[in-house]
Amino acid sequence: MIANYGYKDGSGEYYISINTDKCIECSDRGCLTACPKEMFEIITDDYDDEVAWVKKEKTRALAYDCAECKPAGGYTSLPCTAACTPGAIKHSW
Repeated sequence: MIANYGYKDGSGEYYISINTDKCIECSDRGCLTACPKEMFEIITDDYDDEVAWVKKEKTRALAYDCAECKPAGGYTSLPCTAACTPGAIKHSW
């Protein structure tokens, strides 16, 4: 299942998508420590699987909180996607 966290406003669509099927397979939970804004946490979903999600208080500010990790901030790849099981975390912008 793909879980989407974020928002859409006049400036664009800002979503982080997490493929929970791939997230379940991850053993090191690298996204938790890779994100400098500590946006992710592990929860138990409706199917009793432990998966990452974007903290509720962070979903309304993704465009601003993720900005320092985007290419303009000097990164060539996003720390959360690089630390995660390939393809489990994606950004829409």
